[in-house]
Amino acid sequence: MKIDARHLQRYKQIARLLWKYGRSDLVTQMGIEDDATVKEPTPGEAELPAQLADDLEAMGPTFVKVGQVLSSRPDLLPDAYLESLSRLQDDVKPFPYADVERIVQEELQVRISKAFARFDPEPIAAASLGQVHAAALRDGREVVVKVQRPGVEKQVADDFEVIAGIAEFLDAHTEVGRRHRFAAMVEELRLSINRELNYEREAQNLESVGRNLERYPRIRIPQPIRDYCTRHVLTMEHVSGTKITKLSPVVRIEIDGEGLAEELFEAYLKQVLVDGLFHADPHPGNIFITDDGCIALLDLGMVGHTTPAMQASLLKILIAVSEGKGEDAAATVVNISDTVEGYDAAGFAKTVAKVVVDEHDRSLEQIDVGRTLLKLTAAAADFGIFVPSELTLLAKTLLQLDEAGKLLDPNFDPNAAIRRNVAKIMSQRVKKDATQGSILATVLEMKEFVAGLPGRLNKLMDAVTGKDLEVKVRVTDAGLFMEGLQKIANRVTSGLILASLIVGASLMMRVETSWRFWGYPGLAIICFLAAAAGGVWLLFNIYIQDRRSNEKAARSRNA
Repeated sequence: MKIDARHLQRYKQIARLLWKYGRSDLVTQMGIEDDATVKEPTPGEAELPAQLADDLEAMGPTFVKVGQVLSSRPDLLPDAYLESLSRLQDDVKPFPYADVERIVQEELQVRISKAFARFDPEPIAAASLGQVHAAALRDGREVVVKVQRPGVEKQVADDFEVIAGIAEFLDAHTEVGRRHRFAAMVEELRLSINRELNYEREAQNLESVGRNLERYPRIRIPQPIRDYCTRHVLTMEHVSGTKITKLSPVVRIEIDGEGLAEELFEAYLKQVLVDGLFHADPHPGNIFITDDGCIALLDLGMVGHTTPAMQASLLKILIAVSEGKGEDAAATVVNISDTVEGYDAAGFAKTVAKVVVDEHDRSLEQIDVGRTLLKLTAAAADFGIFVPSELTLLAKTLLQLDEAGKLLDPNFDPNAAIRRNVAKIMSQRVKKDATQGSILATVLEMKEFVAGLPGRLNKLMDAVTGKDLEVKVRVTDAGLFMEGLQKIANRVTSGLILASLIVGASLMMRVETSWRFWGYPGLAIICFLAAAAGGVWLLFNIYIQDRRSNEKAARSRNA
């Protein structure tokens, strides 16, 4: 593997991480396993999960973000590693206040003391790409200010240059790479993180999702303060509340957990299947219970987008999974996915059916729609099926949403929630599609059809009465088609002749003749023997021709 000298140290760090956590095969493929710094002594297997979050944090913001993504993928990592990585969701080391002050002043073009009546130096939360400070505007409004980490854009770009190079190499030279398409996964993650680094885009997401969820009175999206937002600084309304992971038993009794979980799940189904824009990172650290008992969704840097066609397919998959119809889910997944030549659709359908059935055999407390979808997407690659990124993102989102729903209501059943909301989602989709523009377009197409119909009918009737109507049939591979018909006709004719010989011999058995064979009329026995020989020959001929056809088809597939 050719390694850019500028990024040699980063390559070694990644190789060391892979080596430490048991992927020495990938390090060998990278071609730098002989470096002594890569083969450092590793701790015991029991200590590895606890160290993974620290190792990723030490490598910088890009790998912290990778850790956050992996923390919601139980299909990729064991539970011990997921628990370790969950710390990275909202417990990352902050950067100094001096950098915060400098960045805010450069972005807003004014001193902090002029822009804010109060700005708390201590962050209330620190994440991979930025950190959040409480503040107050000059008019007295309480706000929070999200400030991007200094130099993070360049570091992310450099890191992804290295990661992309490794992914492309593994795709080209390893079976695991060809099966999972690492380069495509890395590119999708890079685009997602780049979108998160643009806080102006996040401000737009807050406004758009806020408008889309206005009909849900108990779900709140903090709105941005536009005059205080730039690409690297985001100022938004302050939400006073508690993370759902830190709710006390007393608060859990006081809130309407069942109603909140139902409304939260319905709001997410609407986002994904109707609006086409959804909050793609609803881990418990981003969901607050406000002081008045509502739900606040925070951190809309990571959002997903779905087209109308994809929304319809995702809805079919969710319904099939919730009702335990694994084969229907598998068929829809195959229809929306890329496939390699000779992919195993039947094997995939059996695997999905087993996963869905196993899920429905679990107890109510263990049902997890998101986990089921992740298992489905993970299995697809083994059968030559590459699912769209929207399905994987939906699976990850539902997994986090299932966890949040169970924290609000331990008896929450996501399968039942999907079935309850299907009719409502369908009616919302119909209303959304029935816009003034779509109705006008349909009317115009109908007008063109009606206006042109008389002329088309006149032409058709003239052609019929004038005997000018012609029907053309185009047959692909006509020679092979005719050859196949001739073989069928020959076999049918041979069968009829043999049957005639047998019937004729049976009738001649009743005719007494002087010449007898084995005690029977000789001519009848000759007809019977001819029919038997002809039958053996016909069966042998059929076997030989079918065998040759199978061998020819096998050679074509291998070629």
